[in-house]
Amino acid sequence: MVSGMKIRLGAGLGWLMLGCVSAAAVQLPAGFVYLRDVDPTIVQDMRYATANNFVGRVLDGYQAGECIVTRAVGAALKRVQQDLAPRGLSLKMYDCYRPQRAVDDMYAWAQDGRETAAQHRYNPKMSKADLFRRGYIARRSGHSTGKAVDLTLVRKPVAAVPPFDPSAAYGDCTAPVHARAPDTSVDMGTGYDCSDEKAHTGSKAITAGQRQWRDILVSAMARQGFVNYRLEWWHFSLPGPGDTVYDFPVARRP
Repeated sequence: MVSGMKIRLGAGLGWLMLGCVSAAAVQLPAGFVYLRDVDPTIVQDMRYATANNFVGRVLDGYQAGECIVTRAVGAALKRVQQDLAPRGLSLKMYDCYRPQRAVDDMYAWAQDGRETAAQHRYNPKMSKADLFRRGYIARRSGHSTGKAVDLTLVRKPVAAVPPFDPSAAYGDCTAPVHARAPDTSVDMGTGYDCSDEKAHTGSKAITAGQRQWRDILVSAMARQGFVNYRLEWWHFSLPGPGDTVYDFPVARRP
């Protein structure tokens, strides 16, 4: 139960006070949808609702591992999925809409001065404080508008991902795929959320096979209007109207 919870639906819409509601009772703002309702065949592995991410814990605002996007983004992702299907491939979502409170949580984490071994799996060559200065963490994110997504490709039939063990000595995100934390997606050259030059979309430090997978993903997304962020091979946004930043929680789909 959430008691006296404040949900900011968007800039200029004020604050809506809810007395006592369950997480499942939270209604999405107009124009937002659960991706499962648009295309249930798209795989979801929502990392910020788990400990399998660069912060090492569930981020503020993630009450469930659900992909929420704008209707336009959902429709475009469905078209990408249909394009990939004949090739035996599927999209796999890592993150979609991200509450502003989660963005604030990331920033506070980056500024707290505490370095951990687990965190260095995601940024092996720099300190946490460098992430903001070098553009990997920002005070405002396109994810909070519902128009940005983090994703990759998986082969079909989709294999089950082995459980993530937070105490395991996984290799860092630039290590060979078999040494990284478990993930059955195709080998893009680095793991997800890797703050390293090797994760830049156009990096030359990857194999020809890894380059081919990145090209397939970028091309498939571009055909439906998505634009890639050059520092992160997994990050795409859909240009268009609607840049309001939202802060409603990612709640369980009713």
